[in-house]
Amino acid sequence: MQTRAGTTRQSLLETAARLFHERGFAGTSISDIGNASGLTSGAIYFHFSNKDALARAVVEAHFATWPELIERQSPADAPALEGLVRLSFAVARAYRDDPVVRGGARLWGERYAIDAILPAPFVGWIATARTLLDRAREEGDLADRVDPAAAARSIIHAFFGMHTVSDALSGRADIEDDLTDLWRLLLPALLPDPGRAEDTLARAVACAPGGADGEAGPRVCVDAE
Repeated sequence: MQTRAGTTRQSLLETAARLFHERGFAGTSISDIGNASGLTSGAIYFHFSNKDALARAVVEAHFATWPELIERQSPADAPALEGLVRLSFAVARAYRDDPVVRGGARLWGERYAIDAILPAPFVGWIATARTLLDRAREEGDLADRVDPAAAARSIIHAFFGMHTVSDALSGRADIEDDLTDLWRLLLPALLPDPGRAEDTLARAVACAPGGADGEAGPRVCVDAE
């Protein structure tokens, strides 16, 4: 019974997320979600007290996506700077392809219309980028002139600003090309040897999901010198 309820709840979250992304919070009703999911309004209210609570659950599911993705894309046995680039591509693809991530992102943008306290964005990403840049410094892959704390903030500002523009111009269809261009600008400033930027980018993209090595694990990429 619990398994069935959990499956129903997850299916409901995914359907709601898709509609919230397509129509926005105000433009989506519980009836819309019920029609799309094949559930009655009563069945939806069994899981969520109201539309605001359902929206909060979608945003929380959006945030819950990231810890496992961070661990998988930036493991301790892989170069930290490459891990940061790999992670950025994995996150970009999630924003483009994952309905829960897309729905959660739109809902957070419409947070003032939602009567619920939503998790704070970006803070965790800045901390993650700072941790990886600190590791890159220890590994000798970060130029002495770079302050990891300031660089982490700037990278996250640029990354999510790029998402906003890409979403507006192409629905994120060009997000990987846009991100490649962004790293071609950033990596020469981060690395001690700017000439290593293209190689670092190529290795990171090849190791990211959907890259040249598909779902290749970090050890394959580390040893592929």
